Amino acid sequence: MRTMAAMIAVLALAGCASFEGRGLAPGKSTAAEVDALMGPAADKRAAANGETWLYYPRQPFGRAMYVARVGADGRLVAIEQRLTDENVGKLVLGGTRAEEVRALLGPPYGVTRFPRLDRDVWQYHMRRFGDPGQPAALYVQLSPDGVVREVLYQDESEDWLRRGLDAGIGIGGVRAGVGLGF
Repeated sequence: MRTMAAMIAVLALAGCASFEGRGLAPGKSTAAEVDALMGPAADKRAAANGETWLYYPRQPFGRAMYVARVGADGRLVAIEQRLTDENVGKLVLGGTRAEEVRALLGPPYGVTRFPRLDRDVWQYHMRRFGDPGQPAALYVQLSPDGVVREVLYQDESEDWLRRGLDAGIGIGGVRAGVGLGF
């Protein structure tokens, strides 16, 4: 009976934990409380205004990048979801630098190097058009000088995947070689 009560208590406490910082109060919660609730930050950056930005990726399946902004006093200023259409719209082809992308969107889920193109491609997973939105992969292509050259979305909805698989197309537009005669 005690074991059952202990399990229920653990599950209840786990239910209070939140990937997006639910339960934290701006102006009241401390950086230590943010860390205790959201876990260790994947990245930490100093902002120009004296704030520290803590990045909490919830990719690929959470399709979010939360940034806890902590003031110079060590108190939470705000928690923001950074993988939004509005933030992606701030990227300027030929103008935005890699460090600006990282500050705005957070650390990428994956980085792929394309030597022949002399490009790095940063990959993020997000929801377009709000919440719940449409699942999509976001690809930010950077030239060797660290400048954004291309920004692409790829639909990752179940309907898109189903249509692609029915047509013999695998994820990413690559043909699945099984039973197609090549």
